[in-house]
Amino acid sequence: MQTAFLATLRETLEGFVTVEARVAATVVLLTAAAVTALLLAPRTVRVVHRVVRDRVLGDERVPVEVSESDWRLPVTAVVRTLQFAVLLAAGLATLVVWGYVSVALAAVDAMAAAVPRILRLLVSVGLVGAAVVAIDVLESRLDDYAAESDAINQHQKGIVFRVLQVTVLVAALVGGLTVWGVNLGGLLVGAGFLGIVVGTAARSTIGSLIAGFVLMFSRPFELGDWVEIDGEEGIVADVTVINTRIRTAGGEVVVIPNERVANATVSNRTRLGQLRLSTDVGVDYDADLATAEAVVSDALADVSEIEDNPPPQVVPKSLGDSAVVLECRFWIDRPSAPKRALATAAVVRAVKVALDDAGIKIPYPQREVTGREETGGFRVAEGRGEPPGAAAPGTEN
Repeated sequence: MQTAFLATLRETLEGFVTVEARVAATVVLLTAAAVTALLLAPRTVRVVHRVVRDRVLGDERVPVEVSESDWRLPVTAVVRTLQFAVLLAAGLATLVVWGYVSVALAAVDAMAAAVPRILRLLVSVGLVGAAVVAIDVLESRLDDYAAESDAINQHQKGIVFRVLQVTVLVAALVGGLTVWGVNLGGLLVGAGFLGIVVGTAARSTIGSLIAGFVLMFSRPFELGDWVEIDGEEGIVADVTVINTRIRTAGGEVVVIPNERVANATVSNRTRLGQLRLSTDVGVDYDADLATAEAVVSDALADVSEIEDNPPPQVVPKSLGDSAVVLECRFWIDRPSAPKRALATAAVVRAVKVALDDAGIKIPYPQREVTGREETGGFRVAEGRGEPPGAAAPGTEN
């Protein structure tokens, strides 16, 4: 069949017996190709691009902003591709005109063999572009949802976006491998064995990863909260899928694995916006307890660093070794470690001054040492004899 086609072409070219005729035909072909490539192709692509932008992307039902999608439509690349195709066709036609039919057919066969690979490459590029556009749309929609809803904070939004981003990229990768005919079954089996090995070698890390996702959505604390986690107290500086970082009052950053956080008791001191503190003070047993309570209560009422509502309280707490212990209960708003320290210091100063002014003694720890009554006030060690003045056994005084 190829021989017949060559014969037909040769018969057709018999009219171009002179060099002048072939040169004229070549000039006509190249001129038409130049006009098409330089004038018609750019204008056609720009008209199509404008129609798509105004009538398709401009529709409100399409969830893509025109300003965000213009740069994703490679107008220049399309124009250059069309120009290359026109010039290639003109080159092949020129070979035929000059009698190099076999060379032209060989070039066509080579291009035909390369077409499937080119199509696969174009599909792969299209999948990558679709993945990029999908990620951009997901991020935009997620930003809008996070701005309008209290159910998800900025940190959770970042985690959700990363998960969706990885999902879209994995889907694009699987699609690309399928287009190129890669056996996904073997890859899945290998990934399964790899997952078993990695899961066995990094159990704690995977546990922290799972616990991190649980913490993201259970939300026991937010960034900036003042918390105590497993004995560590500080401000939550960062929460990742692996660990939680808190900044202590001493300027240290403590990194706690999320697995440990999920199994620990978490005290969030800023969630309610107020925190109750307490300070103990001891008054002398000889002092009137009601008067002491009133003096301390009045002193707390004058402290500006604590809240008036709820009002501070003074409650007798216990009977100590040297004093009656009064518990001073008071509240602070927008709690933090520095604010707690300032409020506690202010309360201690005010209570001390008030008790001194009222003449109520804050006693030191005291101990009384007395002897036994049966030994006349003396304590006798065994084997040491009787105390002075005591009669010996079996004798009369």
